[in-house]
Amino acid sequence: MRFLRSLLPVALTAALAFPALAQTPNHEAQVRTAFTRAAHLRHGINASIWFAQSPADYTARRTDTYMDASDLALMARLGFDHARLSIDPDPLTRWPLTNGLNAEFLGRVDRAVDGMLAQGLAVIVDIHPEEPYKFRLRQGTDGPDRFVSLWRALAAHYASRDSERVFFEVMNEPEVEDPFRWAGIQAQVIAAIRLAAPQNTIIAAGANWDSLPDLLALTPAADGNVIYNFHFYEPYQFTHQGAGWGTGWWRYTHDVPYPGDEAAMPTVLPQVPDPAGRLELERFFLDHWDAHHIRLLIDAAADWGKQNHVPVTCNEFGAFREHSDPRMRATWIHDVRTALEADNIGWTMWDYRGNFGVVDKNPGQPAVPDKDTVEALGLKMP
Repeated sequence: MRFLRSLLPVALTAALAFPALAQTPNHEAQVRTAFTRAAHLRHGINASIWFAQSPADYTARRTDTYMDASDLALMARLGFDHARLSIDPDPLTRWPLTNGLNAEFLGRVDRAVDGMLAQGLAVIVDIHPEEPYKFRLRQGTDGPDRFVSLWRALAAHYASRDSERVFFEVMNEPEVEDPFRWAGIQAQVIAAIRLAAPQNTIIAAGANWDSLPDLLALTPAADGNVIYNFHFYEPYQFTHQGAGWGTGWWRYTHDVPYPGDEAAMPTVLPQVPDPAGRLELERFFLDHWDAHHIRLLIDAAADWGKQNHVPVTCNEFGAFREHSDPRMRATWIHDVRTALEADNIGWTMWDYRGNFGVVDKNPGQPAVPDKDTVEALGLKMP
């Protein structure tokens, strides 16, 4: 008996780190629900830089004008079937709190969610924090405990909405480098969501950047009503050329072609001042990036989903607009989108009106869709 008692903490730890070891009752019925609801997430758009990615200004003055009802209507007219709504957890949990959440900020988020639902769009409620919040998840227990409490309150708040069309995404790109730690945190969050919102479908995240390798490293959860997500920006040498964040040498690059053409190497490689960066850029050309290369990578995600009998979605893919050739950017978007669709994987483009956007929009003016991007997504201009 003493030996059995000593095994209990070990078994609990294993169930958290490897949740598939402790599947819930009616698991197959839950899986069927997840597959059925994944059909609502076939071709979507990220409603980004609205309630997240802008920590300096979450005032009503900004959020009420950054996007409005006309933008949600345009999303539907363009043919998107869902939107991914990114939410920064800091303003959501800033005092004063009502039922664990900031009622004023949440009220504005509610208007966005309800506006999307009114347009016939499914909604992914995505917790999308900045780095200080993620840092607190990497050590100790206070950060994870607060994160679980946040989701318990948020899931309870939205449990009364249409569970067929409201999805809960645990976290965008957690950046928890220890996959076992993230597995335990995510398992606790999924359990908290399920208690508060028994009917809603959950979207699980990979441990670090939600990359394809992060997806392939996941162990499916005990809860069967879960969709598994990955992001796709490969090759970064093309999609992030000129970007001032991420890898330092990206900012120097422009006119990087897609598909990769070695004839451009003498012009493009000298843009990068350091040898290590130039080598990474050279590898882009030597790897012969094209539609076939992309399709083989997407196939790996589809194969993982089939092997684990779970639905898979790609809820971020896109290319930075400012320094890429518009026609080549459209070609890359087309190649990724068609590869995903060939493997029956739903997608959510990054993003609506940001610097990867499908529309151009100036303050106080209606949004103008970019025809090349719309057509690359297989949609039609309104």
